[in-house]
Amino acid sequence: MNAALQHETLTRSVEDYLKAIYRLSPQGRAASTSEIAQRLELSPASVSGMVKRLSEQGLLEHVPYKGVQLTADGRRAALRMLRRHRLIEAYLVAFLGYTWDTVHEEAERLEHAVSDTMVERMAAVLGNPAVDPHGDPIPTSDGDIHETAGIPLSEVPAGARVEVRQVEESQPDRLRYIASLGLRPGVRFTVVDRQPFRGPITIEVAGRTHVVGSELGQVVRCAGDEDA
Repeated sequence: MNAALQHETLTRSVEDYLKAIYRLSPQGRAASTSEIAQRLELSPASVSGMVKRLSEQGLLEHVPYKGVQLTADGRRAALRMLRRHRLIEAYLVAFLGYTWDTVHEEAERLEHAVSDTMVERMAAVLGNPAVDPHGDPIPTSDGDIHETAGIPLSEVPAGARVEVRQVEESQPDRLRYIASLGLRPGVRFTVVDRQPFRGPITIEVAGRTHVVGSELGQVVRCAGDEDA
């Protein structure tokens, strides 16, 4: 990364912006100002000003009529923050008694404060995990990431036997509810039935039947037995 853009010069606010834009721009799509504002719970005017600043720093580039994308420097900085956040979550769950519904906010605070040395020691103690407690992929120390494959539960056909790969959720109440259904990364279950027009989905997990709404089904990403 450009010497002027080293981590020490990036404020917490800048790091949060870069991480949010990365999450909003899968597969290279542009993130709009309104999307960024909604994710960070800020006004569009504030976001517009920061976007301009980050563009001047070489961290973002504008896509005409669509929004912004991370530059190579911006992407490296975003992945570095994702690595810190997800390793901290994994460490808190593995060693400090946290549950997957309580780690997000704690990691949000710690990711800006801990040193690179501490993060890498956490990774070593954990055995350099590939995913965090929610199944989100952890970028490598070299800045590579293997995005988790899978389809939303809301799109899995009836009769299919699948495995939970990832739960794309950070709200504690939703995570607690998903856990109460027995759905966690690595758990296999069967889609028994699904109603048309985004209706409820009936699943069987460890011999127990549950009904899941389509909205919740969108955050649980799955893979078939042949991919698991």
